Amino acid sequence: MHRSEERMLTTHVGSLPRHPKLRDLLVRQDRGEVIDEVALEHEIAAAVQRVVRKQLEVGIDIGNDGEQPRVGFSTYVVRRMQGFGGEGQRPPAREMTDFPDYAAMLEFRRRGGARINNAPQAVADIQYADLSAAAQECDLFLRSAATLPRAFTEAFMTAASPGIIATTMLNAYYDSHERYVLALAAQMRQEYELIHARGLLLQLDCPDLAMERTRLFQHESLERFQEIVGTHIDAINLAVANIPPERIRLHVCWGNNDSPHIYDVPLEAILPILYRANVGALSLELANPRHQHEYKVFKRHPLPAAMLLLPGVIDSTTNFVEHPEVVADRICQVVEAVGDRSRVIASVDCGFGTFAGSELVAESVVWAKLQTLNEGAALATRRLWG
Repeated sequence: MHRSEERMLTTHVGSLPRHPKLRDLLVRQDRGEVIDEVALEHEIAAAVQRVVRKQLEVGIDIGNDGEQPRVGFSTYVVRRMQGFGGEGQRPPAREMTDFPDYAAMLEFRRRGGARINNAPQAVADIQYADLSAAAQECDLFLRSAATLPRAFTEAFMTAASPGIIATTMLNAYYDSHERYVLALAAQMRQEYELIHARGLLLQLDCPDLAMERTRLFQHESLERFQEIVGTHIDAINLAVANIPPERIRLHVCWGNNDSPHIYDVPLEAILPILYRANVGALSLELANPRHQHEYKVFKRHPLPAAMLLLPGVIDSTTNFVEHPEVVADRICQVVEAVGDRSRVIASVDCGFGTFAGSELVAESVVWAKLQTLNEGAALATRRLWG
């Protein structure tokens, strides 16, 4: 995994907005409607080519396919694995009860989007019997990137973690949450190893390690939630046992929406547990108003020697375009807390298109924000390298 040895490198968390035609096809397919599969393949190929080119144009160093072939960052696995069916009902986040008018606003925004809170659930043994869709996504991305005159410094592919799958596609089959998570880990390791075999960095998307404190586990004690986080980390370590840690980055967030977030678990309560993951980089939200101050936690809990930090210095839930000076300030604060500029790569809080049809930031604004990420990184480079 590349480090910021000579300048501040930039990346993002993975999902990028989809063209309206592609978005609508994916959402209709997700809802069980009959669609034109040839048209969908055409739209996916065109979308991947476009987002790869756009990332390079705005200066992203470490990029991906924008998750263009997927209806959702976690629910995509339903179409790749056997054992899911019916419809689960995820409990509303605690703050949705306390702020019902916000909950109604969010539901209205998502009315035309992919399923999030009522995705299929586990109704039989989970089986990953066919890796062809995962292989096709990797290969399409690599072919698209190869056609362009410029290349990424490094390329990555995202994959849902066992824990986020278990907390989104609920358990209606296994006799415990722990058994369900371990079963998912045993199956998802095939996708993880495929991504690694294609020469791509593996990014594990793990919002469950923070977000589910206010959702599925909102009635548990903090101590019990910390135990659950540990179980999810153990499952990750089992699933990636055959992949070198330096080829894996792990993303954690508190939910990619502009809700009040007043019940979020503090980073300090989970960070030491996150350090137990056998990964080479940790991606965290540090730009949104609820967690900007938590870069200071890295002074009290130093980053493990072999681990990089990918701090979010761009908010993925607002259409404000951050000033480059603000971005540079955030980068430099993190570098000072970590103590080593080479171990920091500037990033975004979360994805911009985590579920098709649920985007909060306009597509043109997304590219402006990624452009200012690059400009802020250039300013930080001048400050840090002179």
